Amino acid sequence: MLDFMDYVQHAFYEASHWNRNNSYGTLTATSQALLDFPTPLGVRLHISSLSTPHFASSYTLASTGLLSGSLSYLYTSLPLPSLPTATRSLPLPAFTPTSYRQIQRLRPPDPAWWWETWHAGRRIDTRDALLYGRLYLPHSTLEALYLRRLTPTRQLKISAVSDARLPNGGSVLALLAQDHGKWSAEYMYSTDSALLGVRGLYNFGPDPRDRDAGIIPSPVMHELAGDEKTTVLAEPAEPVSRFSAGAEVYYGLLNKSGGMSTGIRFATLAAHTGFPYTMTVTLNPLMGNLSSSYSVRAGELLSLSSRFDFNVYSYESDVVMGMELWKLKDRDGSGGGGVVVEGEGKEGEDSKMSGRKEGEREESAGGDVAGCLKARIDQRGSVGLLWEGRIKELVYSCGTSIDLRGGKDLITGVGLEVQYSS
Repeated sequence: MLDFMDYVQHAFYEASHWNRNNSYGTLTATSQALLDFPTPLGVRLHISSLSTPHFASSYTLASTGLLSGSLSYLYTSLPLPSLPTATRSLPLPAFTPTSYRQIQRLRPPDPAWWWETWHAGRRIDTRDALLYGRLYLPHSTLEALYLRRLTPTRQLKISAVSDARLPNGGSVLALLAQDHGKWSAEYMYSTDSALLGVRGLYNFGPDPRDRDAGIIPSPVMHELAGDEKTTVLAEPAEPVSRFSAGAEVYYGLLNKSGGMSTGIRFATLAAHTGFPYTMTVTLNPLMGNLSSSYSVRAGELLSLSSRFDFNVYSYESDVVMGMELWKLKDRDGSGGGGVVVEGEGKEGEDSKMSGRKEGEREESAGGDVAGCLKARIDQRGSVGLLWEGRIKELVYSCGTSIDLRGGKDLITGVGLEVQYSS
């Protein structure tokens, strides 16, 4: 289940025109969402509110054998007046977004003059910022986040944590990100071991900053009156897939140790006429870890994923498989109408192949969503099950972790998480 504060932060990214998916850090986001989803442990209750277009708050109460909780507050200088937040009216996929991340067409950065605001011959524009803080009780752990858009292509993110149980009482991480559409880069520094790092992602194919935003027209010859001929541009051909490659390098100045990784991704775009799919391969040469994944949206409401990990030094391997299945409500809204995997007729076929953005699933299916089932299993017999749904004005998720080789300790964890927002 998506945390309410994360939901507001994602809305800030969208409102400020920042593509959070065009990053090396999200190269394997689809397979991670399908295979590494967390299962709740114990009972947890969230109560959240966007009281004004600039201010949000959230309170959490949890019981995992020990009563605990947290207080969260968020402020954004960029107003979000049209952001729906009430769980009673918000579509379920808003809090439980589909795990398959459909790669969208690259968006060119905003022109610099779009960010200019003039009054009486003077520039008075400011840069949008977001402030977020969370206090965990009873250990008094404090988390803080400062997010600021510097230019149409740059963003500064500073996150910090304060806890007496951590070395030096906490740490601070600063990250400067650049996104030019065709490529992106991130430069980071952490006070933990004085860590320095840089990572980048390059997208092969048309550059969205070029004319027609990367759409490649095809020239077609037409014969006119007499012997004269002219070249007429035909309908633009939109790319159907994208190949991306990236890498990261980091080094700790205090402990004199470093690391690196590299990865590639091939994914279909919205113009692809078949089932959307994503393939990734990542390599950590220093540790010898090689990981490959394949994810496919096999139907309008069904996504599948698998991942194979292998270490070239120890010859250890691991295989994980997972799925996500959405369920639609009956026409009477009871939610007992079974699972629909594919649409019917021409309308259902068109919606299945369109590759829409997250959160539009219930519209394409012709009804509201009753719930979502996620499941995974690995070669060691570890199983994770998660069901996310809605009861009246509450959004909830319940799940369990099962160890098929655990003998008497078959079930290793059970939990329930409930969220309400207004």
